Amino acid sequence: MDFKGFDRPGGPASAATGDTRSVKVMIAGGFGTGKTTMVRSVSDIKPLTTEETLTQASADVDHLIGVADKTQTTVSLDFGKISLNDTLMLYLFGTPGQERFWFLWNGLFKGALGAIVLVDTRRLASSFRAIEEMERQQVPFVIALNVFPDSQNFPAEEIRDALDIPERTPVVTFDARDRASSRDVLVTLIRHLRERSAVALEPR
Repeated sequence: MDFKGFDRPGGPASAATGDTRSVKVMIAGGFGTGKTTMVRSVSDIKPLTTEETLTQASADVDHLIGVADKTQTTVSLDFGKISLNDTLMLYLFGTPGQERFWFLWNGLFKGALGAIVLVDTRRLASSFRAIEEMERQQVPFVIALNVFPDSQNFPAEEIRDALDIPERTPVVTFDARDRASSRDVLVTLIRHLRERSAVALEPR
């Protein structure tokens, strides 16, 4: 798969060939890290979401430490899509973050070429499971540190050490509410995929 010119809309591999590539990308992370917000902000279409209202009955299973203001939660998946140029379309699949919905992950990962793992630096442990799943499924991923109003600004290398991820895995900071910022994270992922072996870029 050739991603040359992917980050320039209408780049050199554009409409001349009329061939559009589609890439499945997972948006994963812990509960309340901003997955639904990212899909909503960056999608070219009105995204499909499966959010339900949090109730008192779920208080013991949906740990709200650090996200006490959260009122809704994804119970299945979020779906959106974005064109990075005339020939590259990304299909975005947001995973549910709560442990009780993790059984849905296996089906969602089928055919995914890469993933964004969202991390809330106030609650690093909430994204450990997502990182473990990427490694288990052998899905290349990028760590995206979502900025919250009370987030501390940690150096990327400290986060890398805390999450125990290799040097080759990009770590970037972004704002899930901002379309341009979210798009930049997707561009980082595609660059990461492009830099890997040609075998890793072929659909599984």
